[in-house]
Amino acid sequence: MAVGAVVAVGLVGVALDHWRYGSLVIGIGLLLAGGLRLTLRERQAGLLVVRSRSFDATALLALGFALVALANTIPAARL
Repeated sequence: MAVGAVVAVGLVGVALDHWRYGSLVIGIGLLLAGGLRLTLRERQAGLLVVRSRSFDATALLALGFALVALANTIPAARL
């Protein structure tokens, strides 16, 4: 639920035309999901379980880091 809430906030940010903020929040949500997948047991992880623990955590953390890096490297629009 926590990961879904963070991603939902990010999607609202993107929908409101704050795409850098929204992308950063979605990336943080993916990092949260990867961290939870590493620490929680199989029964507790729920919908975060797709494949093996190492594959799930690696994929989520890689996507999270990539999205956070992308959101931070693109310069803000000047008005």
